[in-house]
Amino acid sequence: MKAALVILDVQELLLPLIWRSEELVGRIAALARQARKDGVPVIAFQQIGETGSFFDPEQPRTRPADGLALEPADTVIRKTATDAFYGTDLAAVLLKREVDTVVITGVATDYCVDATVRSSQSHGLDVVLVEDGHAPVAEGDPAAGLAPEQIVERHNRILSTGMHPGGSVRVVPAAEIVFG
Repeated sequence: MKAALVILDVQELLLPLIWRSEELVGRIAALARQARKDGVPVIAFQQIGETGSFFDPEQPRTRPADGLALEPADTVIRKTATDAFYGTDLAAVLLKREVDTVVITGVATDYCVDATVRSSQSHGLDVVLVEDGHAPVAEGDPAAGLAPEQIVERHNRILSTGMHPGGSVRVVPAAEIVFG
């Protein structure tokens, strides 16, 4: 297995909206430190939008969260869609580094995390979804009657049992992630 740690949209402007964001950022930062120690690339994504929008790329709060403690050697990729592969050079970055497994973390569980896990499989990659390394918005999905923890649990279950001819998906707690 040749892995990369993928951090989706853990950005300053989103932290107040995300369920247990401080805990999440700390857990992801610890994974990033371990990844670097093991020689595994860290790739963070920054969701951007049009000038003047919520995700205005010129606003400093769209940058990755300070708590991630990203380092200069880490790769930051801007994206405009829920799928981290769409319109980005992620596939080329992974291919150049001969990555066959992506360890996925970030926000939001039911948007960018879900889309990127599925797209990773379509790109022939194996996925390790960090069981406690992704989160939805703090309010959950009131229209569907789902609390945030239910959204996480549901996506962990659904994504780990889906069938796809590309890569596989394993759901693993952060404490059990091994990069080396």
